Amino acid sequence: MPTLHWIGKDKVVNHHAEVPFRVLEHKYGYRGDKPSDTSETHSGNKIIHGDNLEALKALLPEYEGRVDCVYIDPPYNTGEEGWVYNDNVNDPHIRKWLGEVVGVEGEDLSRHDKWLCMMYPRLRLLQLLLSSTGIIFISIDDNEYANLKCICDEIFGSTNFVATFIWEKRKNRENRKVVSCRHDYILCYCKDIMKTDRCLHLLPMSKEALSRYQNPDNDPRGLWKSDPATAQAGHATESQFYTLIAPNGKKHTLPNGRCWLYTEEVMRQAIADRRIWFGESGNNVPRKKTYLNDKDRGLTPETILFAADVATNEIAKNNLKNIFSEQIPFTTPKPFQLIEHLIQIATDDDSIILDSFAGSGTTAHSVLDVNFNTKGNRKFILIEMEAYAESITAERIRRVIKGYGEGKKAVEGLGGSFDYYELGSPLFNEDGNLNEQVGIGKMREYIYYTETHDYLTNQQTVDYPYLLDYKDGTGYFFYYEPNEITTLSYDTLNIVPKTADHYVIYADICTISKEQLAQLNITFKKIPRDINRF
Repeated sequence: MPTLHWIGKDKVVNHHAEVPFRVLEHKYGYRGDKPSDTSETHSGNKIIHGDNLEALKALLPEYEGRVDCVYIDPPYNTGEEGWVYNDNVNDPHIRKWLGEVVGVEGEDLSRHDKWLCMMYPRLRLLQLLLSSTGIIFISIDDNEYANLKCICDEIFGSTNFVATFIWEKRKNRENRKVVSCRHDYILCYCKDIMKTDRCLHLLPMSKEALSRYQNPDNDPRGLWKSDPATAQAGHATESQFYTLIAPNGKKHTLPNGRCWLYTEEVMRQAIADRRIWFGESGNNVPRKKTYLNDKDRGLTPETILFAADVATNEIAKNNLKNIFSEQIPFTTPKPFQLIEHLIQIATDDDSIILDSFAGSGTTAHSVLDVNFNTKGNRKFILIEMEAYAESITAERIRRVIKGYGEGKKAVEGLGGSFDYYELGSPLFNEDGNLNEQVGIGKMREYIYYTETHDYLTNQQTVDYPYLLDYKDGTGYFFYYEPNEITTLSYDTLNIVPKTADHYVIYADICTISKEQLAQLNITFKKIPRDINRF
């Protein structure tokens, strides 16, 4: 498969593995029905303020292989100044990161090189977070479409490419340009196309589509529409070529290049079962009945997304203005109707949806609206690195949850809750040792999750302060003391209550032999060497 090369690629291909793991510091929880309670909601809805590369890494212990749908709207790299997302990729955060990762050659990169260096490790982490049947959607325009397609083929696999959607982002003509561009692209890939029969859901039937279903012959199976009873003859068998005889005796011959859908015997059975329609007169060309209540009846998603169905940038800007009662400085926000459409075709009622370029919070708004309309329980995770993560991103979601506007312009709240986080300190120092600044609680949570892929709810006790918890007959212990060397020996085995079939014990040193550990059903893990890294 052809691959794309650019200056700095060799420095970022595996950079996602080098990104330090930072803990998430909970700042407050928000509940629409009880705003004064700021304790952690544990709702699964998260807004994270911080660099999205480090935030994505921070999500790995809890969410690797669990995210069902990713939607991102990264910088389009137009080279224009003044956007909320600085599209010439000269944002101070990105420039600093390029200098640290790519080195001095980063100063000479073109804006396309910089953009690719920025996107590649983030896409690598998103690929890790996707579930085996997960879907990713990426908004982009002509500036980076070709480059993005190349690196997505490399990261997700060209066989997992689903479609490029074309979204009509504006309805009016742009006369200042040589050509008026009225569309954006949305690239779509799945994690593993072999893991699902249909990677995108069918859409609900439209009123127009439903109107095609009638029941002129009072068929007890309900409403139906007629479809051709013939098919192209290219792959037909001999048994699909014959003269069909209608119930009234009329003979029907095949047009050139066509065959019957069924063999003669199956066709006779279908006619006897009133599944073939010859018109009210009985003399028309035979057609097959397709019933409305057939399994999986719906509309196949199309690649053209018209403004009339999913709205435009301008509608999105007006929606933001209505929510905040003032103009918010986003030049090209995406309408929540567009993201809702993608959520409809890619998620189930309990799916997890992630947006690591959250901007004004459209994705969370869309998730809440879909949940409200379908009584679903989808969860959102937003990541935003800019300072407006609290004042715009989170504030929008608060207003959407609670309701906004007054009088005739009042909009009902959608309900829900979320937790707001900041990126904390790295769990490990540069020398590879545990960073005591993160606190023993975060260390315990991390160790337990890496061992069990479960959340630590057990609290430290006076009797057994090093016990994390038990799971599936195994007791997990983190024998750690700040500024001390802990030794697992016969003298310190009293830290372990004899209540499990097996024990996993973390400590700095162990003086018990491997043979004796095996007899005691203990697995020793050395701090920090044996702590799993993401």
